[in-house]
Amino acid sequence: MEENQLENAVGSGIKGRFKRICVFCGSRSGNRASFSEAALDLGKKLVERKIDLVYGGGSVGLMGLISKAVFDGGCHVLGVIPPALLPSEISGETIGELKRVADMHERKSEMAKNADAFIALPGGYGTMEELLEVIAWFQLGIHDKPVGILNVDGYYNDLLALFEKGVKEGFIEDSASHIIISADNAEELIRKMEVDVGEKTSKKRKRS
Repeated sequence: MEENQLENAVGSGIKGRFKRICVFCGSRSGNRASFSEAALDLGKKLVERKIDLVYGGGSVGLMGLISKAVFDGGCHVLGVIPPALLPSEISGETIGELKRVADMHERKSEMAKNADAFIALPGGYGTMEELLEVIAWFQLGIHDKPVGILNVDGYYNDLLALFEKGVKEGFIEDSASHIIISADNAEELIRKMEVDVGEKTSKKRKRS
């Protein structure tokens, strides 16, 4: 996808309070109860702040838990999914608004376009790939939306250590290492992301 197309897809960033957060997470629940608890807690925190959810559209695993929590809490839920994943990620009734797209590329573009920020819960290859892509887009200047990692029980410790190694070995600029905002609980993570947005907004105002 060309860079100008990505810029149009992702949008120009956010000002003020989050209205919609895109959550990347697994279509499985994982082996620890803490993963499911974290998904439900994140859903609760979004509802408390009246923040709508954008996610991958699945109704199983952590995707199903957080989407139901947000939807039952009275906030809007937008799921984005290509037809190829419907049999594996949809079980029973869909949750909230479901948008079908052609493929995985359009799925990520649509989720990014409709979100003010991104949070990654624990997940597999797909979750990590989505997370890494929005980090790369940030580094390229395609968006300036906060990217958060909910590091439940240290799930992302090794990935965060790999990022640090990339800086140490000269493959990642030190400034780019600060793209990721991480915390081990939803309340702290969202607050840190809100502070990050406030600081960026303040800097923009001073420059204007």
